[in-house]
This record gives sequence, C-alpha cells and structure tokens, in this order.
Amino acid sequence: MGKTTLATNLAIFLKALDEDLPVSIFSFDNHFTVDKMFEIKGQPVKGDVTGLLSGGSGSDLLHTGQYGVGYIPSSAALSEFKLSVKSPMILTRLLAFSRFTGIVIIDTRPDLDILTKNALYAADRVIIPVKDMPSLENCRNIFDLFDKRGYDKKSLALIPCLVDSRIKFDGPFCDQKTLLKAYAINRGYRCFDTYISKSPKVESLNTNPDGRIYPILTHARNTDVYGQFTTLAKTIIEEFRATREPRSQLARQWFLSEEERGKEAYLRRLSGLKKTCPLCDRPLLHGDSGTAAYYFETADKGGCGFIEEECYLGLLMSDIYRINRELAGEDPAWGVLRDSSRKTSFVFRPVDNGKGPMVEIFSFDQEGFQLLKKLFPLGENNGGVMGGERSRLFSFVSKAMESNCAKPGNNFIVVHPVDPLTPGAILREEKYKEFSRLKDYFAGQMGI
Repeated sequence: MGKTTLATNLAIFLKALDEDLPVSIFSFDNHFTVDKMFEIKGQPVKGDVTGLLSGGSGSDLLHTGQYGVGYIPSSAALSEFKLSVKSPMILTRLLAFSRFTGIVIIDTRPDLDILTKNALYAADRVIIPVKDMPSLENCRNIFDLFDKRGYDKKSLALIPCLVDSRIKFDGPFCDQKTLLKAYAINRGYRCFDTYISKSPKVESLNTNPDGRIYPILTHARNTDVYGQFTTLAKTIIEEFRATREPRSQLARQWFLSEEERGKEAYLRRLSGLKKTCPLCDRPLLHGDSGTAAYYFETADKGGCGFIEEECYLGLLMSDIYRINRELAGEDPAWGVLRDSSRKTSFVFRPVDNGKGPMVEIFSFDQEGFQLLKKLFPLGENNGGVMGGERSRLFSFVSKAMESNCAKPGNNFIVVHPVDPLTPGAILREEKYKEFSRLKDYFAGQMGI
C-alpha cells in the first residue's frame, strides 16, 4: 500500500468515525488520485493546490468531496510551480492563517523535494509507510533532515504496510511486521501499534476494469485491512483531541509576534536613516516611496540612508571611473553607466597604507562576483574633475561614516541598488535580511 492510498483511505475512515469532525486533504503529487477519489462532478472549480501555495486561503479553496471529505484539487502545473518555492517554511505560514478546521491530510511526493519538506515541517503527525528494509533505510533521510533543522522528531511515526502474514521467520521476530518494528525501534524510530496487511482485495480497488478508485470503507469490509484502518483512524483522532495547541496555532502565534517585531525593527531602521541624500542634501524618502535609487549602510549600522540616482552616478563618473566630461541623460554612456550600476553593489572601505587616508573600493555583481578592487586617495580636494573642487568621494564617505571615516579599520559602507518606485522596501524584514546577508558576504570577501 502506497502513501496516497494510505492518505485517502485514512481521510475517509476519520470522517466515518466522527461525522462532525472536519476532514480535508490535498496532494503535492501529480497523479490526481485524490481528485479521482473525492471529486463530485458538476461543482464549480474554486482553484487548486497552486492557489494555496500562492497565498490563497485554504478554506476558500476547499471543494466538497465524496464521503464528506473536503479536498483541494491537484494541479498538473505543480512540478513547474514548485521551482518558485524557496523556503521549507512557506506551508507552515500558509496553514497558520488558512482558517482550516479539524484534520488536514497532506499527501506528499515520494522524494524529499521542497514541497515534501514544507509538508513535513508543517505537520503535527507524519505517517511514514514502510514495506521492506530498503524503505526503512530511506526513513533515515527524513530523520536526518529533522536533526539538521533541530525539529522535534516526536511527530514522526512509522507504520508497516503491505505486511504478508503468510511469511514467517524463526526466532523472536517471527513475521514481517515484528521484524520491521524491531529494526525501526533499534534505530530510534517510533512506530504505530497497528500495521496494514497485504490484501489482493484492497489492491483491486485501485486497479480494476472499471478504471475507478474505490475506498476500503465501502468495498473491503471483510478484510483485515478494514479493521487496521479503523484502529489507525481512532489513534489519529485520539491524538487530535489530545493536542491542545496544534502546530498551526503555535506557528500563527509565532508569526504574529515576529510580524510585530518586524514592524518595530522596520520603524527603528526607518528612524535611523539620514534624512537627506549625502551628496546633494535633498530629502528623498516618504514612507516606502521617494526619489532614491540606492541604499547605503555602514558595517556597524552607524550610518544609513538613501542616495539619489543622479548624484550617485555623478560620484561614480567623476571619482571612480574618472570620466572627464559631463554626461547628460540622453547620452548613451550615461545609460550604460546607469544600467550597470543598477546591477552592482559597491563597497567603500577607509584604510591607511602609510601614505595618508585612502579608501579601498570594491564592486560586486548580482551573483556576488567581484568586479572591481581599487585604492583611491581620500583627500578633501583630490578626485574631482577640477583639482580645486571638493571631492564627491570624500563628501560621501565623510557624511556616511561621519567621524569614523578618519579611523581606518573594519568599518565599511555598502551601497546597494533599490527599486526607485519603492526604495523603502529594502528596510522591511525579508528584504533587509537579504541585504544583511550581502553585507556579511562582502565582509568575508574583504577578509574581515
């Protein structure tokens, strides 16, 4: 018996044992067994499982299914869609705010892809069917995954399936189920007390001339499997009723508290910004909008703010690339400089090589590849197009780092492109985490 047969029939038995208990199911596999088992023809389609992963409310996507079980339709596009799923915690968040009630069963793929990991981390109980020693050995991958993430492995439980009662062994482990359980327990794995027998009758329910999928509840009453599913379903209901705070509820509380902390952190970052562009002294940001195109922040977070695009490109042109002519917006060279700068992060690090104040400048592309490393004098009047004018580089570094620019060390400034339409978005939690990781990466590249 495979995991999908186990999942679909368990849903039906749960509902049969308690008609008042909401039971729902959806699948991350693409064989549409869930749909074939539960679909009621004629009802309007409200979406599918990709809608759930896109942030749709799970309760709004539920369809009324056969046997009183609610289901979310499967999707043929899931294989492509999952490429956009980057975090193994997305489903945990979605279920926390989905308004599901009762028991939700998730049928996963047989491999540990990103969707399977999402399901494992979101579940209160993970039922792992094992039919032989190779499948038992494969369980180690799941347990190792939980160890790596620091998750409580109490949610994991094995159930021997396709147990052939005709097979007997000599010694204390006299049959398949006893032997599999003994090996599992020896490895520290938890097992259900029950098991699922091998049954030709049950196998015929999925493969038959009718081309239909029939449930064990209604079409295999006189088999041992019927009683075994009843026992398993009763165990799950007992666990459900004994769980005071399911994982989705705990996750909801955590996400709400993190959201509040994120708002507070965002407001702190917002309040710490320099109010004007360090090159032209004009105010740039109004909430998340404004005229800024670049965000800068020092390594010690002592200085941060936004820079207007024209000012920043002027700095690069005159003090870094030493282009000794004025460029206008319609000049092709200006367009090339603007486009390349929008894909590049710069790092400015004050140093002292024994010849006076200097600034070491690095640039990195979007993949983190170093494009430039060069040393420039950090004098107040050296570096401009005209020798007597104030250096834009000096002005920027001194204003960004304030008094620290004269103290070479491990402090540096990162300038990173932002969306000119919503520059303030970089200060919000997820975007700021990405930026912070970039800062750490740049520090590592500089040997700090």
